[in-house]
Amino acid sequence: MVETKPVDPSEKPDSKKAAKKEAKKAEKAAKKAEHKANNEQSQNIVEENDVSAGNYGNLPLIRSADSNLDRKFTYIKELNKSLAGQNVWVRARLHTVRARGKQCFIVLRQREFTVQVLVNVSETISKAMVKFSSNITKESIVDVEAKVVEVGAAVAGCSQQEVELLASQLWVVSASAPQLPLQIEDASRPEKGDDPEGLNIRVNQDTRLDNRILDLRTATNQAIFRLEAGVCRLFREVLTEKGFVEIHTPKIIPAASEGGANVFTVSYFKGSAYLAQSPQLYKQMAIAADFDKVFTIGAVFRAEDSNTHRHLTEFTGLDLEMAFNYHYHEVMLTIGDLFTAIFKGLRDQFQKEIEIVGQQYSVEPFTFLEPPLVLHFDEGRKILAEAGVEVGPEDDLSTPAEKLLGRLVKAKYDTDFYILDKYPLAVRPFYTMPDPHNPKTSNSYDMFMRGEEIISGAQRIHDPQLLTERAKHHGIDINKIAAYIDAFKYGCPPHAGGGIGLERVVMLYLGLDNIRKTSMFPRDPKRVTP
Repeated sequence: MVETKPVDPSEKPDSKKAAKKEAKKAEKAAKKAEHKANNEQSQNIVEENDVSAGNYGNLPLIRSADSNLDRKFTYIKELNKSLAGQNVWVRARLHTVRARGKQCFIVLRQREFTVQVLVNVSETISKAMVKFSSNITKESIVDVEAKVVEVGAAVAGCSQQEVELLASQLWVVSASAPQLPLQIEDASRPEKGDDPEGLNIRVNQDTRLDNRILDLRTATNQAIFRLEAGVCRLFREVLTEKGFVEIHTPKIIPAASEGGANVFTVSYFKGSAYLAQSPQLYKQMAIAADFDKVFTIGAVFRAEDSNTHRHLTEFTGLDLEMAFNYHYHEVMLTIGDLFTAIFKGLRDQFQKEIEIVGQQYSVEPFTFLEPPLVLHFDEGRKILAEAGVEVGPEDDLSTPAEKLLGRLVKAKYDTDFYILDKYPLAVRPFYTMPDPHNPKTSNSYDMFMRGEEIISGAQRIHDPQLLTERAKHHGIDINKIAAYIDAFKYGCPPHAGGGIGLERVVMLYLGLDNIRKTSMFPRDPKRVTP
């Protein structure tokens, strides 16, 4: 009941007028309250008669209390016309949702695969269920039971274009927060040319990396890191077939592994230790221990203050070392053949992933020769000289010179991969074997993809006396590398090898512009999170 103030007869006319106005206001409020109560009662009746009750809502937190072994889930990528008419269960993320009258259109996403779901008011689907469906937040994980329906026209914007799902049950398994720091659609927009929607929205790199979990959900990133896993698998398979043994080397070491200053020092009980710049010493020790052919895959740390498109302070190294009989080219060509096998495997096994990446980024098909092109360092100097760039016979190639040479080699030989052999001795580390025919060159090589170096390798000096002489020549304190020299005191076969940066290989194979796109959680001088 709404009370009204009684009118005093002694009041003046103005007071009576005000009282009358107040009474009308109170009467209006009473009618509004009654209308609201009637609506609530009507709503309760509707909810009591909800034909979809028990077929939608929020699932309780899954805590492994029991298991529903009878429920078999179907992957979105498997949904096609052959399943038309069948009921399936799908667990996926809610990618987009759009309500239209008595219908709700939902797109579900599993990695790079998407399908449209229709929640439509019918004898078994209530308005309440449609309303609930339309209010589920993007990126929530949902379980949907639905009938697979073949469609007449292709479903635009979905990977599964031949069918859609007609929902009968819809449950929220894990709800996403309503406010997303970035939209998956925006993070997936093409970066080549103009946006077809004309929005020209771009998500910058820092926003992506600050919210890496969301960014990694895009179809492009799913494809990149599946292809990256493929490189690791192919590297392992090819070398294993060639008789290599996989080893695991320490990442906490007593001295700088390459004799340089770019190392991370860590507290180690009462002393100090270093994070490994390279597993090279331990690969060579394995060769000296008669393992003959070894490889390892693991983290490599470089304390270099380089904020470039291709440098990280932590990356994944694909390293190998191999004993040979008479010439280091036995090893160099084995590595060249390894790359050829990896490139062929990516081309033949990851066409879909390459295509997905190409939809967002400009990707030129990667070209290579079989067997790989091998150029002498002086040949590379000559090609550059013809283009007006002079490189001294004892100088290293600068980054711009490497890139230019890559373009010139591509134009001349139609290959994005090649080997440059016989680098000047002056620009190689002390442990590199000098060329026996030319004191100014060395038994070393670099390999390039799209004009950027992806492996630097060489024959190692396996004689402790020569190794000591070369170390002194470079001004290195022998006491600091005594353990390294001692590894060769008891006889060691001639050997060579090199280290490959996984993230750089994937970046260059796909033609991407930044190594942070191929590092799941990149570390550089300005970033140690997330």
